[in-house]
Amino acid sequence: MVKLNRIYTRTGDDGTTGLGDGTRVPKHDLRVAAYGAVDECNAAIGMAITEGGRGAHPFPLAGELVLLLSSIQNDLFDVGADLCCPIGPQEAPGTRLRVSPAQTQRLESAIDRYNARLRPLDSFVLPGGSAFAAALHVARTVTRRAERDVVSLLLAEPGPTNGQTVHYLNRLSDLLFVLARVANSDGATDIKWIPGANRST
Repeated sequence: MVKLNRIYTRTGDDGTTGLGDGTRVPKHDLRVAAYGAVDECNAAIGMAITEGGRGAHPFPLAGELVLLLSSIQNDLFDVGADLCCPIGPQEAPGTRLRVSPAQTQRLESAIDRYNARLRPLDSFVLPGGSAFAAALHVARTVTRRAERDVVSLLLAEPGPTNGQTVHYLNRLSDLLFVLARVANSDGATDIKWIPGANRST
């Protein structure tokens, strides 16, 4: 159980921070950057939830999507907790909170379910449309950045890093793209990219 009594401790004033196993590392460490980016991803999803919960959206799935996104926020805390605790050489299975394949599979099921509502794309779409869709696109791009940071960590520290965190973030960005299209009236109000539309002839 997490218990936070104090918000500031001054222990990070020297430019270091503590990992979940007690190790202190510089705040620019790859592992800190990785779980920090996941935190940004979670905050971006929180903004999308706020937008989706405003009640001004014409499609009936807004509430359903908000519930799904809220559950994903909880998963992202699992991802952050996993990343902030390097896997030790003697770590026994089940002794630490680690992201599991089942969490990624849940996202895949959601992708399949919501993508079935959509027409196939014949062009890329521009991030926008409804305010809810735009917020989901922002969350998608932040998730992609978090994924890149976690991949950098995994390549640098493969033993202490759970590769399932990459799988989860990869699938999450795909899901957020699909949900953005759903939030655009199942893709009907997507704004399509027109290659070279503003080039001078």
